[in-house]
Amino acid sequence: MLLCIDCGNTNTVFSLWDGTRFIATWRTKTDHRRTADQYFVWLSTLMTLKRIEADITDVIVSSTVPRVVFNLRVLCDRYFECRPLVVGKPECRLPVPPRVEEGVRPGPDRLANAAGAFDRHGGHVVVVDFGTATNFDVVAEDGAYVGGVIAPGVNLSLEALHQGAAALPHVDISRPDKVIGTNTVECIQSGVFWGYIGLVEGITARIKAEYGKPMKVVGTGGLAPLFAQGDTLFDSIEDDLTMHGLTVIHAHNKDRA
Repeated sequence: MLLCIDCGNTNTVFSLWDGTRFIATWRTKTDHRRTADQYFVWLSTLMTLKRIEADITDVIVSSTVPRVVFNLRVLCDRYFECRPLVVGKPECRLPVPPRVEEGVRPGPDRLANAAGAFDRHGGHVVVVDFGTATNFDVVAEDGAYVGGVIAPGVNLSLEALHQGAAALPHVDISRPDKVIGTNTVECIQSGVFWGYIGLVEGITARIKAEYGKPMKVVGTGGLAPLFAQGDTLFDSIEDDLTMHGLTVIHAHNKDRA
């Protein structure tokens, strides 16, 4: 049984992979102060509630928060008796190395997205990942991550607007019924929603023009389904793309071993 852990700046996702499918997925707030024992109590409790009896033998970690990795390593050593494979570390081999400027280390989540997208779509893909930041990951024909774009995330933009303008309330993002708002909340929701629609449309169009070949656009991340409603932004929405990429990277390393 493989435990995949994707640790982002806001949330950390744990998924159990039985070799053919994900049998359970849980999400918790990312906190570098959380100890290995706390992780285990939380995870084992959720597994018990879902009546899952899993013998976890392997763990793979993708983390954009370096301080979290230490406690995750202790978790694996103490409770699963294994050494986790950490994406981005020298001992973790990628199916295809990234092609970026020398000395640049792409985020492990972006490497996992590239591996997952190539495995499912065969390359020439733009992955739009809605997280703390909104990332655009470009995957070449051979599966290599070759660069991308980083834009402020949706919730980050909302929080900055609320903090920077005292008179503006904090609102939840949703698709407004019309573009022209008739109150403050509707105006903010319209600006954020349609603003990000325009951002995704504009950036993906420029990526395709610069890339020079037909490309698929895949949306992932928690807010991807919201922005896909009724629009043609994406060729597909795949909530588990990053986690799928982790299983691909893990299988590649197991085969090499």
